[in-house]
Amino acid sequence: MSRIGRKPINIPAGVDVKVDNGVITVKGPKGELSYAYNPNMTVEVQGAEITVSRPDDKKENRSLHGLTRTLIHNMVVGVTEGYKKELLVNGVGYRVQKQGNKCVMNLGYSHQVIVEDTEDIKLEVPDPNRIIVVGIDKQKVGQFAAEIREKRPPEPYKGKGIKYVDEYIRRKEGKAGKGK
Repeated sequence: MSRIGRKPINIPAGVDVKVDNGVITVKGPKGELSYAYNPNMTVEVQGAEITVSRPDDKKENRSLHGLTRTLIHNMVVGVTEGYKKELLVNGVGYRVQKQGNKCVMNLGYSHQVIVEDTEDIKLEVPDPNRIIVVGIDKQKVGQFAAEIREKRPPEPYKGKGIKYVDEYIRRKEGKAGKGK
């Protein structure tokens, strides 16, 4: 039995869960998310808990068991607490500022890079070198943060670029001088 898959998911107060025709909908204070799970899995709401079970021990069903439970748990956490990813912008002259619903970034290019908020994802800029991506869908928050990081990935020689707050950039030594 899957260690993750067999754990029940607690439903916090203020969260409404509906399961019908292979789609689970979770509604909470921050918004609403839905997910069409695999028809082999059985999702049941019993009181203040959600349980996920599988029909047999085939390899596909075993792998889907833990996945389905984790995705539903992420939805419950998303509509109650939400998710956020923090990015740091390092480099001389590299700056970020918020203008309305747009995030304007100076990243050493000849032009400014502009990223707009979507209906699901909001960007916060507390400092000129920090971006916070906030949303209720864990996958969309991670994808949006990765797309922002892609605009100027960190380089290993000076560490310039956009990196995650908890990311470690392995630094390299520059070219060695001529014979000493």
